[in-house]
Amino acid sequence: MSRMPLRTRLFTAVLDRLGHDTVENLDLEEIRRLRAAVAPTRAPYTWVTGAVPRGVRIEEATFEARDGHGIPVRVYRPAAPGPHPVVVFLHGGGWVLGDPRGYDPLSGFIADAVPSVVLSIDYRMAPEHPAPQAALDCVDAVRWAAGAAARFGGDAERTAVCGDSAGGNLAAVVCQVVRDEGGPRIAHQALLYPGVDATQSFPSVRQLANAPVLTLSSINAFLELYVVRSGLSREDPLVSPLFAESLEGLPPALVQTADLDPLRDEGQAYAAQLAAAGVSVRATTYLGAPHGFMSFPGATVCGPQARLELATELSRHLGTDRAVPRATGGR
Repeated sequence: MSRMPLRTRLFTAVLDRLGHDTVENLDLEEIRRLRAAVAPTRAPYTWVTGAVPRGVRIEEATFEARDGHGIPVRVYRPAAPGPHPVVVFLHGGGWVLGDPRGYDPLSGFIADAVPSVVLSIDYRMAPEHPAPQAALDCVDAVRWAAGAAARFGGDAERTAVCGDSAGGNLAAVVCQVVRDEGGPRIAHQALLYPGVDATQSFPSVRQLANAPVLTLSSINAFLELYVVRSGLSREDPLVSPLFAESLEGLPPALVQTADLDPLRDEGQAYAAQLAAAGVSVRATTYLGAPHGFMSFPGATVCGPQARLELATELSRHLGTDRAVPRATGGR
């Protein structure tokens, strides 16, 4: 295990002091207020988060889920002429927090660097909607994208799913469900420090119980709200994709983990199981990085490199044959 760089230690200390690690102490009103809190997309904030690239257009859309509920979507369109591949992006936040707007810099980066049309899904969250609602919304989102991509200059024949943390969990679940139910085709899955084991069976969960950004107590609180209250078993693949009966036939994968993250071991284990099932996998663990580091590349040493790896892998599997190496964490 490596040491965290000074700039990352300072940033995460401030982040934790501001209360982003206390979901276990929040009531529903406070959860909803925290969901709505989004960092401004201007300097000096963008020195840490990265800026939305110039030329990327952001639009709003909605699709109808299987129960008739309207699901908001934030759409990022690159400046380059299309049609472009489509990346369905699933935000993190423990299935409880988070909002597509909070991921504007990362989603905008993907749109510009691949280039691609990014559809960021505002899926329903716990505690109002425990498992498997978020997963079902995200499956429905991929199916909607297959029919709606052309509206946004997208090519539905080249679709990937990408998610971080709880969104990485959902991306993995989506790939399994879509495979089992016969499509649509997903060309690639990018899982950024995903949570894939709700049983918490791996050592890093305890070894890094007091890690910055994400602690064991917060993980337990998220699981309580999303999984335990649902009545689903913690080993149900809809909440723990690591326990799927088979991983054969899943899309090629990028699995990025952080070595100072309680979820590190389960992400690495999922990558290993994908590879053992014959799935093409690129797995990278970033040293000195905590959970969530892709959202604050300017406060890390490795964040820009991890973003470039993400764009390169998406580009390779989606047939754009290029990823633009842009700075994502500076001024």
